Amino acid sequence: MYQLLKQRLSLLASSSDSEEALAKSKIGLEKESLRVSPEGGVTQTPHPISWGSPLTHPMITTDFSEALAELVTPPCDSVTEVIQSLDDIQNFVYRNLDNEILWATSMPCVVAGETSIPLARYGSSNAAQMKTVYRRGLGLRYGRAMQVIAGVHFNYSFSDEFWHVYQRLMNLNEGPHEQKPQDFISEQYMGLVRNLLRYGWMVPYLFGASPAVCKSFLNGRPTILQEFNSNTYYEPYATSLRLGDIGYQNNQEDAAGIKACYDSLDAFVASMECAINTPNAVYEEIGVKVDGEYQQLNANILQIENEYYSSVRPKQIPQENEKPSAALKKRGVAYVELRSLDVNAFDPHGINEEQLYFLEVFMLFCLLQDSPKLSKNEIDAIDENLLLVAHQGRKPGLELQRAGFDRQLEKISLQDWASELCHQMRPVAGLLDQANYCENYFSSVKSQLASVYDPDLTPSARMLAEMRESEEGFYHHAQRKSVRHNQYYKNHPLSEQKTSFFEKLARESLEKQQKIERDDVISFDQYLENYFNDT
Repeated sequence: MYQLLKQRLSLLASSSDSEEALAKSKIGLEKESLRVSPEGGVTQTPHPISWGSPLTHPMITTDFSEALAELVTPPCDSVTEVIQSLDDIQNFVYRNLDNEILWATSMPCVVAGETSIPLARYGSSNAAQMKTVYRRGLGLRYGRAMQVIAGVHFNYSFSDEFWHVYQRLMNLNEGPHEQKPQDFISEQYMGLVRNLLRYGWMVPYLFGASPAVCKSFLNGRPTILQEFNSNTYYEPYATSLRLGDIGYQNNQEDAAGIKACYDSLDAFVASMECAINTPNAVYEEIGVKVDGEYQQLNANILQIENEYYSSVRPKQIPQENEKPSAALKKRGVAYVELRSLDVNAFDPHGINEEQLYFLEVFMLFCLLQDSPKLSKNEIDAIDENLLLVAHQGRKPGLELQRAGFDRQLEKISLQDWASELCHQMRPVAGLLDQANYCENYFSSVKSQLASVYDPDLTPSARMLAEMRESEEGFYHHAQRKSVRHNQYYKNHPLSEQKTSFFEKLARESLEKQQKIERDDVISFDQYLENYFNDT
């Protein structure tokens, strides 16, 4: 497998136009942040109107709850640009936040029961109602507390120029790929996705930052977690409890479970369509429309595709009222969304440049590396590896399972496997450094390799060490970080030009919402029927 990687790297390095094409990749970030009241609980106040409309604003919206802000950068040309974009959005958000703070960690603050988590509201239009009903269904299916766990999503796409160069090189070296360009692109992205799943445990190991949780989150439920102090549960070697058994999952093979198929784009779309069209007895008991009010969009395994929890998704931008699976079927894969990043409590942005440089290397590595189809055994191993790393990733001698050269599963220590992967990524990083006239990519891989050899350098270990040193539980530690980040933005002015830009976006989004509400001419029942029938 490594031989193929070296071969493809050599081809790209020898092509005069590949470096320029590689430098044109696009990066986008989506960061979720929970608004917290001065008393320390999930805020009950509505989405600030000064931020604009969460239905139509391109950069400032909400996720599950009215209290869970979602900040979305546009696709950017570089790591520096995307961090600056996130910084500007957060700066505006902080400056229009009344006496509240944004929570600095993935795991939420004090949760006073399910009813303390308000559903996101988007107005009176059919599109707005659909969003709220979908969220009501999520709360009934999985519990509202699970839905206010925050994360950072990393969106990545290679440029059209790169795909043109890469398809040409692949045709010359590995035999003709007699495919339309978009079919070739989708096939390559699906290979990348399979490798992101295979090696995805690296992300929580290196960047996981949720080794502890406020006891209120579990609301008295029995747990395997250990007690850190009177208000905190933890696991001593955990990296990302957000991705573990206590987090939001619906991909287990139980009565309500669904497994996506990543063999090809067609197979992936078919598995999603099956899930959104197959009734589920458990959800039928909840009911769809009860006493005239929708409890969920339908009683199927998935209400819509977005409900499927996976650490990575192939994506296409849907057009108005278009289902994600229909968008993929019509126009192929446009980018990949990596969803397994915890909010980095050690940086006011929630993520830093070094992480992003590494993730770019990781993306190119996963594209160039051989990516056979996933067997049932390997899929089971992928799930088990992710859970093991989430709960015990820093445990000395921890062993994972991987498919060997004969595709049979074999055991290997996390440290050996991570070290091997980081060493294989170094020439990939070198190619990206050359394309971008810098040394940041190689430096990021070198830094992560240090964390492989010394787990105490990881964010999860640093968080527990700080909690012990300060003799504070998770809540007080996270609150202290949150206040510090709030102060960072107060001391970090936003230019008048950028302030005016965001104020204009907010006004325009509110006007768009009002227009959508005025233009509604059909009932909500008809709207849903049209959506699910693709009419």
